[in-house]
Amino acid sequence: MSYKIHHLNCATLCPVSARLINGEGSFFKRARMICHCLLVETKGGLVLIDSGLGVNDIQNPRQMGWVFKQMTSPLLKIEETALYQIQQLGFKQEDVQHIIVTHLHVDHAGGIADFPLAKVHVMKKEHNVVVGQSKLPLGYAAMQFSHNPNWRVHSTNGEKWNGFNSVSMFEPTIQDILLIPLHGHSAGHTGVYVPTAAGGILHCGDAYLHHSTISKSIEATPFGIKLFQRMVDYNTTIRLRNQLRLNDLFEKKRSEIEFVCSHDIHEFEACVCGKNPNDIH
Repeated sequence: MSYKIHHLNCATLCPVSARLINGEGSFFKRARMICHCLLVETKGGLVLIDSGLGVNDIQNPRQMGWVFKQMTSPLLKIEETALYQIQQLGFKQEDVQHIIVTHLHVDHAGGIADFPLAKVHVMKKEHNVVVGQSKLPLGYAAMQFSHNPNWRVHSTNGEKWNGFNSVSMFEPTIQDILLIPLHGHSAGHTGVYVPTAAGGILHCGDAYLHHSTISKSIEATPFGIKLFQRMVDYNTTIRLRNQLRLNDLFEKKRSEIEFVCSHDIHEFEACVCGKNPNDIH
């Protein structure tokens, strides 16, 4: 089955130094990053892959934490929330039946609260980081989960997808949408594969943050990105190993699978224009 996909930017982030983060522009100009989310139309309703910042984050920025705000300088626009954009497309809040998160960091999980009826799919290792914990690690915000989401927790079951482990949703209408565990950036970080008429799209979340990482080499990653990754990594060794594996998969399957990550603005702009994001690499 193939699905219709909408590409949404669910938060604009403006960390320091375009040259260090985007790999181009001035050292003294703010960088521009986005929160690339996918809205998938299925026979059983809408599926949101990652959720960006939510309405509560925009209205009460303090809940995201001082560190996140200082590091990323988010623009905090209500019209960039997934809820607002989905309604602009003519859908209703309750049409979102499933939310699949690559991980539960602030800029990926804020929108979960805007869809309280949706099932929220997450890897078990990631779920364990936030549920039942008195204090969350850097990068997570407890208020984003205070509404008690309708969790659907998944574990790796050993099935293979292009040499990677994969996890089926076990939901009748989206059973061919797969979780592709890509741990390292966080404890239970995962990619998400969605079949399309053109072949498929792999949303890699924060497994990489700049297109040069998988299209060229890890060494080609802008310096600021490398520094940020090491600052926030759950396990740098595993993250680097998965980046190398994605690099290899990109070389083998770039004609069949579209690769996107969460924060690369050039990939997002290509997708919005109907172009293959692989072509910018």
